[in-house]
Amino acid sequence: MTVANVSQGDTYGLPPALITAQAAIHLPEVREMLRRLSEYELGIFMPHMHDGNTGEFRSLPDELVQVESGLAVSFRPSGEMAGGTDRFLAVGWCWRAGAPTPTAGCERVADESGGTGNDVKHKMP
Repeated sequence: MTVANVSQGDTYGLPPALITAQAAIHLPEVREMLRRLSEYELGIFMPHMHDGNTGEFRSLPDELVQVESGLAVSFRPSGEMAGGTDRFLAVGWCWRAGAPTPTAGCERVADESGGTGNDVKHKMP
């Protein structure tokens, strides 16, 4: 797999907010943040979605979250994940309205082996 990062001369038709995000990974202060986050097994991601007709990149609107369920990704209203912490495990956060806010999550199900409520698995197809 080949991975491309956007350079100043080649923006791949990304919207301005995503061009900024792609360029930021080259900044020393962002690289330092990434190094510090790695001490906690965290990383950096670029919240985005794709146009359903063209596949073009789009910024992820504040009112949507990216949800992985049954190995498929969908986009759902933010309130659905915020109110469903028993159904979703947050795996991505953004700073919104002055606080860390979940923007990506995995739908989960309780372990059917009779374990405790803390035994959860990723929802599979």
